[in-house]
Amino acid sequence: MEPDNQTWVREFILLGLSSDWDTQVSLFVLFLVMYLMTVLGNFLIILLIRLDIRLHTPMYFFLTNLSFVDVSYATSIVPQLLVHFLAEHKVIPFVSCAAQLFFSLALGGIEFVLLAVMAYDRYVAVCDPLRYSVIMHGGLCARLAITSWVSGSINSLMQTVITFQLPMCTKKYIDHISCELLAMVRLACVDTSSNEVAIMVSSIILLMTPFCLVLLSYIRIISTILKIQFTEGRKKAFHTCASHLTVVALCYGMAIFTYIQPHSGPSVLQEKLISVFYAVMMPMLNPMIYSLRNKEVKGAWQKLLGKFSGLISKLAT
Repeated sequence: MEPDNQTWVREFILLGLSSDWDTQVSLFVLFLVMYLMTVLGNFLIILLIRLDIRLHTPMYFFLTNLSFVDVSYATSIVPQLLVHFLAEHKVIPFVSCAAQLFFSLALGGIEFVLLAVMAYDRYVAVCDPLRYSVIMHGGLCARLAITSWVSGSINSLMQTVITFQLPMCTKKYIDHISCELLAMVRLACVDTSSNEVAIMVSSIILLMTPFCLVLLSYIRIISTILKIQFTEGRKKAFHTCASHLTVVALCYGMAIFTYIQPHSGPSVLQEKLISVFYAVMMPMLNPMIYSLRNKEVKGAWQKLLGKFSGLISKLAT
């Protein structure tokens, strides 16, 4: 290949979901509403956990981290997507594209590790309840949270650096909704086998390893629950894990489908829809799942709303 052709691209053009104006306006309204619900729902979860002392437990400490990650992940992608729905030229500068890839990859990796940490927390709560407070002490919880943030960030930094070192030649059209890893690798005008191997290795380390830990935790949890003689005890034990198990099933499935075999993975359209699911749907659904399927959170909401109603009544009189 001639050296003259290996020029660095200063900006990219995102092709997005549709080129039809009416469709883009409709998607803008829909995604704006969903993004606002995401921000409101996750910040309300964080506020509720902060205000209700009954929720000052390891499980809700990790849920606070998860809610913050969800808001941050959505914010790394959705605002730019909304702007591009109404823009004639859907341009993103090189540096902004690299930053978007870094933050979206980092936050995605952090979430996968956090979900494994939360599975371990549920394992201790169900399988060794008498020593739960001794095992899941504040120091361990802080270290586990820090490990999640550091591991996701380091992996993302490595992937971003090796991806943006690839010569893009004159290719600047990204057939995606954001600067997503596989979409960026496809722009390269050189052999990307080493990048695909790096993606697969990082997927095994940061995706499959936490997933296996989650599986092992829930195998032990289910085994313990089945040994409980009383039906009420089984229901209570299951309810402590139901919300987390729902999120795990939604979160890990499509990520494994997308990244574990990057060369023979989903089509471009499937990649776009999967990105929409992770950037828009999952961050919005998580607060609902943890609110609707968790008795402690529902009880805290009722208590907070009761206090708020009482305050309004006093002010009205």
